[in-house]
Amino acid sequence: MDLPKITDSEREVMKLLWEESPQTANEIIAVLSEKMQWSEQTIKTFLNRLHNKKAIRFEKDSRSYLYYPLITEDSYYCAENKSFLNRVYDGAIGMLFSRFLEDEMLTDEEIEDLRKLLEKKRKQTLEKKD
Repeated sequence: MDLPKITDSEREVMKLLWEESPQTANEIIAVLSEKMQWSEQTIKTFLNRLHNKKAIRFEKDSRSYLYYPLITEDSYYCAENKSFLNRVYDGAIGMLFSRFLEDEMLTDEEIEDLRKLLEKKRKQTLEKKD
């Protein structure tokens, strides 16, 4: 499934809807006008763009509109990760991790967590081969 391209600003709207849905336009406007210092019209523009991209839907509820996400947070971040990996590292995940591990300082706890994740991944890979 191809997910719509969502800008950084539009993602702020999505994050609110992923946290809690449905939300009215007024609820979204109240949070984002304070958090991002955006005007009501700017926020309504983002809502319309997201609706046109089929990232959100709305239902009329008496005098207000209730907004819901049409894509999950997990599917969005998975697609973004794959896009970044392909765009920056030509899909070479090993190169991404090598670069990251060379450039970043990690605590012993972080190293242990990574080791456990890699071991879990190795087991999953072996199970798929069987």
